Amino acid sequence: MSTTVPPAPSRPTLVLIGHGMVGQRFLEELAGRGVTATHRVVVLCEEPRPAYDRVRLTSYFSGSTPEDLSLTDRAFLDAHGIELYVGDPAERVDRAAREVTARSGLVVRYDTLVLATGSAPFVPPVPHRDAEGCFVYRTIEDLLAIEEYARGSTTGAVVGGGLLGLEAAGALQGLGLDTHIVEFAPRLMPVQVDEGGGAALLRTVEDMGLSVHTGVGTQEILTGASGAVTGMKLSDGRELPTDMVVFSAGVRPRDQLARDCGLTVGERGGITVDEQCRSVTDPRVFAIGECALAADGRVYGLVAPGYEQAATAAAAVAGAASAFTGADLSTKLKLLGVDVASFGDAHGTAGDCLDVVYSDSRAGLYKKLVIGRDGTLLGGILVGDAEAYGTLRAFTGSVPPVAPETLVLPAGAGAPARLGPAALPDDAVVCSCHNVTKGTVRRAVTEHACTTVPEVKKCTRAGTGCGSCVKVLGQLVDAELEASGVEVDRGLCGCFAQTRQELYETVLALRLTSFRELLDRHGREAARGGDGCEVCKPAVGSIIASLAPAIGASTHVLDGEQAALQDTNDHFLANLQRNGSYSVVPRVPGGEIAPEKLIVIGEIARDFGLYTKITGGQRIDMFGARVEQLPLIWARLVDAGFESGHAYGKSLRTVKSCVGQTWCRYGVQDSVRMAIDLELRYRGLRSPHKLKSAVSGCQRECAEARSKDFGVIATANGWNLYVGGNGGASPRHADLLAQDLTDEGLVRLIDRFLMFYLRTADRLERTSVWLERIPGGLDHVRDVVVHDSLGICGELEALMAAHVAHYRDEWAETLRDPEKLARFVSFVNAPDTPDPVVAFVPERDQIKPDLPLLTLGPRPADDLLEGSATR
Repeated sequence: MSTTVPPAPSRPTLVLIGHGMVGQRFLEELAGRGVTATHRVVVLCEEPRPAYDRVRLTSYFSGSTPEDLSLTDRAFLDAHGIELYVGDPAERVDRAAREVTARSGLVVRYDTLVLATGSAPFVPPVPHRDAEGCFVYRTIEDLLAIEEYARGSTTGAVVGGGLLGLEAAGALQGLGLDTHIVEFAPRLMPVQVDEGGGAALLRTVEDMGLSVHTGVGTQEILTGASGAVTGMKLSDGRELPTDMVVFSAGVRPRDQLARDCGLTVGERGGITVDEQCRSVTDPRVFAIGECALAADGRVYGLVAPGYEQAATAAAAVAGAASAFTGADLSTKLKLLGVDVASFGDAHGTAGDCLDVVYSDSRAGLYKKLVIGRDGTLLGGILVGDAEAYGTLRAFTGSVPPVAPETLVLPAGAGAPARLGPAALPDDAVVCSCHNVTKGTVRRAVTEHACTTVPEVKKCTRAGTGCGSCVKVLGQLVDAELEASGVEVDRGLCGCFAQTRQELYETVLALRLTSFRELLDRHGREAARGGDGCEVCKPAVGSIIASLAPAIGASTHVLDGEQAALQDTNDHFLANLQRNGSYSVVPRVPGGEIAPEKLIVIGEIARDFGLYTKITGGQRIDMFGARVEQLPLIWARLVDAGFESGHAYGKSLRTVKSCVGQTWCRYGVQDSVRMAIDLELRYRGLRSPHKLKSAVSGCQRECAEARSKDFGVIATANGWNLYVGGNGGASPRHADLLAQDLTDEGLVRLIDRFLMFYLRTADRLERTSVWLERIPGGLDHVRDVVVHDSLGICGELEALMAAHVAHYRDEWAETLRDPEKLARFVSFVNAPDTPDPVVAFVPERDQIKPDLPLLTLGPRPADDLLEGSATR
């Protein structure tokens, strides 16, 4: 039974079919132009959740949640009166009656209809393509299904070696599967890279343990008696055993709804539109994103052109002049931890052009620039190092002010000083997602008084898309401020004009053990004699703590003046939780723990009424302790042989490990032993930010070592060392620093790497950000810590040796010191009285991991979004 929802009599109705990234951007453009105030806006969404960031889809396997990926919230919808129906796709459009019918029977009359139905995965028409164990890689639901099926699988194959195909392969490998990639073209990523770039990418991907089969197609999916996948038959006659198959062989426009209602579509699909993104058949209908065949005859499969189309269509609805005549197809991605970028005429299709190529197969680097006879930069390809992407892309179509070869040579290879973004012309596009030029950024600084990158983002929207231009934005802002005569303050804070690195060198050189002395001797004039601020106190406290043995300072962060410099967590050697209680995390090196110690943790949690959870770092967290209970809990843990896990500090947290060769049939080294050795060596090392590590016993990477600040992967010849990784909301795969190392060689390089990071990083800067910021990047770090190019490796090793020799457990030391123990009370004048403000949350009676994120069905999204926030 259908339900007709008539439009409000005084407000025209706009119906948007599809709520993906482009659909959400269209809504934002409508809101920005005031259309949501004059129109009723109804959105029909097929998926069971509002719009999310499909570009970052694979980050789900690195710990991102669906909520992390979400692109909208209830506040936005409420503020603009947008009616969003999730899990209720449009099934029919009646253009004569101007009505849309949804699956639930809901009927909405429209004045304007916008189709943003996106694309669907292309699945080759091979036998048994629908067998149990066959998947596509497109939505969050696809990922959930893949993750579930992989639990009972050992081998996976991906059909397609393009962008999504490589991401899917990385996901399968991350799920612990032996992974194959089957690509019909003669190279990986055939659209983006040429033969040389494909060869460099292939070598790097194979070094990661993935098996690649190029130049062959999938002829048949093989199944067993149960109907489930058992293998693949390839076009060259080979049979590839596999438990599951993921199709990622391209996409096709989702235009069936348009076909059914008589809209014109292209010969190869896509709803035909004009330069205003309006259907050539019906002026009341628009199409944007991957379902649209643009006026230039192209279906754009990237999000940036979709955003431009969204802006164009919104302008047309608002009655403003705008046109979409084409888009920049430049892309910069990190696939399987490998930088891959292409821009402009990357394949040199324009006649009479020249190539400038730099290739280093040993390092997995390939860089090609396409140059016109007159010196114009036409395009390029970067594999393995895309540091110069932002500058190169912005120069595309112009003659760079330096010789082209200087733009691709790596640091230390004879290249002169790098060309900075300040040399770009004003009309150069620095943010392709929002088509923001350098001139617009400059005007944000000079005319709108923006002095920081966040302010420029808010003013211009630059840097709020894929984020690849943020570094260039920072350089442009600083350059413009300096050009305007404004001194760019690079100091740590208002108390110190020096950077963190400069303060580190000062403390080390002068053997300063006191924050007060450092502030009075080297702080800004106005700050001398003061107490410092919330920025510099913990930063300097961390510097003194990390250098304590070398400069003769106390090694305990609660000794004397040091105690006043600490943040709340360090101040109580425990993590403050949202309800005012604390959590306690004892160290469990390598995740290895004896049954007796497990029993002790269980007894403590029971006796103190603590909530327990196994963390992502292979140890047990106990929540709900009051501040006066902390020493009592520590005493029992220390007696049982535990020590502080430093979960509260900007220091080494954990070194995860798989079970290694002791138990696993694939293991080639003793990863557990190495993880324990590394964690015990670097425990307590105070650093600019938290440090995480992992050791995997083989290339299957079960410990996820490449998402860590420093990660180790076993090989048949020793250990490979990766650095600069980071999980979380902004994942970055670690880069290979050195390979096939002995135990001694591995430890020596980690010693040097960590101390060089401590010496040169900014405050609260993770190794991932530091590695991308530091001049010369990975090449420079490798030169310093592997080849000792600065001659400081002996000093770095000595500093680490001093730390190791002087390590003391902070919990045990606190228990032995009555003065330190005196601070662990809720009220100084009533030490036995609990804090009445602290609220305690009881442990859940039952955990139901299968609860849906959002309620399905044809309901307005108000309730759904509210549910997602309380899950």
